[in-house]
Amino acid sequence: MTHFRPDCMKFGAFIAPYHGISDNVTLTIARDMELVELMEALDFDEAWIGEHHSAGFEPIASPEVFIAAVAERTKRIRLGTGVSSLTYHHPLILADRMVQLDHQTRGRIMFGVGPGQLPSDAAMLGIDPARQREMMGNAIEAIVDLLDGKVVTRDEGWFTLKDARLQTLPYQRPRMEMAVACAVTPNGPVTAGRMGASMLSVAASSGTGFATLPDHWRICEAVARENGRTVHRDSWRVVAPIHIAETREQALADVAAGIVPNVLDYLRRLGVQMPCLDGLDTGKDAARSWCDNTWGTFGRLTCGTPDDVADCIERMLEQSGGFGTFLLLAHNAASWEATRKSYEMFARYVMPRFQNRDRRAQSLDWVSGQSAELIGSVTAATRTAIDLHKARL
Repeated sequence: MTHFRPDCMKFGAFIAPYHGISDNVTLTIARDMELVELMEALDFDEAWIGEHHSAGFEPIASPEVFIAAVAERTKRIRLGTGVSSLTYHHPLILADRMVQLDHQTRGRIMFGVGPGQLPSDAAMLGIDPARQREMMGNAIEAIVDLLDGKVVTRDEGWFTLKDARLQTLPYQRPRMEMAVACAVTPNGPVTAGRMGASMLSVAASSGTGFATLPDHWRICEAVARENGRTVHRDSWRVVAPIHIAETREQALADVAAGIVPNVLDYLRRLGVQMPCLDGLDTGKDAARSWCDNTWGTFGRLTCGTPDDVADCIERMLEQSGGFGTFLLLAHNAASWEATRKSYEMFARYVMPRFQNRDRRAQSLDWVSGQSAELIGSVTAATRTAIDLHKARL
């Protein structure tokens, strides 16, 4: 396998977000915005915001509205829809909104797309889950044509376009980056390759998701080649849940404090059936289980020190063959205070290891290796200066 390692890896967060239903939704949205502001201050590169309409735990219905607000509070960090559920929207309206956001943010927008995750969302809209991938394929073709300035006429039954065109082209040319959500099926990589889009591997830390990473890249690259497109590993993003503290014990205790109401209850209420979820009576038991097992779409948690998380990223690089961006899953299992500290420790002690920012350490190693010679020369120069002074007396 060809191994790609970026000179300067990018980092961000995938903010679904997840919040226990007993929490004040007004305050949780405000805290999600505060997280993005914190990420910019810590020099993260990007944040992806989800779209969900049911089940209570993921309360952001419009990533575009969230992005418009948080863009006014930030200056540099890039902002993406993580992801826009294409089967829920008319392609012209969604493309038009994304172009407006692209202009409002002066080109900080990324357009993440997917078929829609929650079956309950699709059910409320009368959408057959068996048709969602086909519908997404229809929609993304129309959206890409519109963003490229083409006039589009097509009737797919669930949407119609008649001589449709955008009145404004994207701020970014030829258009904003598009990323396709990929989990475990080959549909995401096929779509990404066919459209020349990036892959957003949201289940990279799950057992099956991790195992299929190399296959997904091969599929994406092969389909892109068949369609005259080009894809790059540097634009591939992988997502994983992590939490950092000074010690593994402290990290586990941090997650144990909120894992039951913010993660475990959600999976149980959704009816997720996994043996690893049985008999978890305490937060500590649940935290340990998540570290040892894949928890559905949440993947497998890496909970420990900066070294533990760096090792996790190295394993993903090795398994996948290489990617350009690592995204932290914003799981909110820990308290806000512990979460802030985790992000800060990640920025201070993990990010530099993957961004060629170890020149200071290299410089210290070089000086240390030359210390005897350097100190000897300084000592000799000092002795000579003293001797010359004495000679003048």
